[in-house]
Amino acid sequence: MRRPLSEYGMEPGGGDAILTLRGLQNRSHGKIKLRKRKSTLYFSTREKSARRRGDLLGENIYLVLFTIALRILNCFLVQTSFVPDEYWQSLEVSHHMVFNYGYLTWEWTERLRSYTYPLIFASIYKILHLLGKDSVQLLIWIPRLAQALLSAVADVRLYSLMKQLENQEVARWVFFCQLCSWFTWYCCTRTLTNTMETVLTIIALFYYPLEGSKSMNSVKYSSLVALAFIIRPTAVIPWTPLLFRHFCQEPRKLDLILHHFLPVGFVTLSLSLMIDRIFFGQNLGTFYGSHPWHWYFSQGFPVILGTHLPFFIHGCYLAPKRYRILLVTVLWTLLVYSMLSHKEFRFLYPVLPFCMVFCGYSLTHLKTWKKPALSFLFLSNLFLALYTGLVHQRGTLDVMSHIQKVCYNNPSKSSASIFIMMPCHSTPYYSHVHCPLPMRFLQCPPDLTGKSHYLDEADVFYLNPLNWLHREFHDDASLPTHLITFSILEEEISAFLISSNYNRTAVFFHTHLPEGRIGSHVYVYERKLKGKFSTKMKF
Repeated sequence: MRRPLSEYGMEPGGGDAILTLRGLQNRSHGKIKLRKRKSTLYFSTREKSARRRGDLLGENIYLVLFTIALRILNCFLVQTSFVPDEYWQSLEVSHHMVFNYGYLTWEWTERLRSYTYPLIFASIYKILHLLGKDSVQLLIWIPRLAQALLSAVADVRLYSLMKQLENQEVARWVFFCQLCSWFTWYCCTRTLTNTMETVLTIIALFYYPLEGSKSMNSVKYSSLVALAFIIRPTAVIPWTPLLFRHFCQEPRKLDLILHHFLPVGFVTLSLSLMIDRIFFGQNLGTFYGSHPWHWYFSQGFPVILGTHLPFFIHGCYLAPKRYRILLVTVLWTLLVYSMLSHKEFRFLYPVLPFCMVFCGYSLTHLKTWKKPALSFLFLSNLFLALYTGLVHQRGTLDVMSHIQKVCYNNPSKSSASIFIMMPCHSTPYYSHVHCPLPMRFLQCPPDLTGKSHYLDEADVFYLNPLNWLHREFHDDASLPTHLITFSILEEEISAFLISSNYNRTAVFFHTHLPEGRIGSHVYVYERKLKGKFSTKMKF
């Protein structure tokens, strides 16, 4: 039975409607060609998944592989030392945890640091040990490579974030500035808590609810911030304004606290306490030296930015309002750190990526001067990277390779002993020798008892090195077989070297810029007596 046309919304006399209906019916029996759409909005689920197969970390696989390759190249480029903490607060602690010998600085004996960060490298060491592959070279290079890979992930995440917030062109120049800045400061090759804090900050920022971001996830970013805080408590300083902004802009404030911040904080803090309970430590700050309050503004920040500084200033004027929170974060961090007496360049690493956002925005808007600006940034950073990575302050690492030979080429390891007469923590220690060779260095723990006019062992030594050596090694049996010192000390202790039969056997270049107690070269002296080494050494 035929249905009335009124059910189709047509009146019985509507001839046009009948013709239209018949035309549609006839067309259904033939093929209808549709115009192909090139927009990704029209891709099928299968087509989209096929396109994503060539992606890694949400980006083009070639970009990711290029970043990883560059960071690994950066890793092997560095043949120099930077600061003592890159060894003494990570690798030396990890080596002691796994192999049960070495030296722990006063922060660890006084239970002032957390074992969370060294546990990362201790896990690597333990795996190598179980596999019987714990050679000294693998102990040195695998932690560096692991940190290089994490840094590459952070680089890609920063690129992805800027592509979401702006466009591919801005993201490209931010990425370029980021690689140049990190290549100069070779962060990715250094086992520093500051580097890990920087990596976690960048990845967390990818999930932070910035205006225009498509990857917002409160749990993920707050978890990363919490982990950064456990590794280094000062990580909370740059994140304070960011967390406060999120809290103010969130309409469901109670849900944000109860369902995101508190659970994440509880889990990460509990994990940290359990780790520290096992190794008997807790996480507090350290103190070494002091600087004037304006140091970060007058020296620290300009030096860290280097040749990026004019582009940063230019980008601050051009960047949209939504990036003001990043600028506020940079200024807040500088102000808070300025209130602390102890200051170092590396403390500013975590805000470098924020600065690179403004530098990238500056490069994007350069027209006539873009090519000269890019050449200037690339070449200036390349020169600094090559000099600081291959030349400046390399002697204290090269001498450790010499000590390895002393250990492994000596049939009786107990017959050799090393005394490092340098400013304390100038060299790595057992993590770069991996041999239970008797070693000693001048120590410098701070006074924790409140004594006035306190002098540590290194200070006492440098007041009168010659007298100190004669008092400390009053008989031949106590003399070490090898002395290691900076060249600047040789003339002052020459009488002791001659009387104790020490001869210089190795010289390693260290720096073109000797300063204070640090000389231009590292000297190795070896003592021989009737063809035999002395066998004892005071500890």
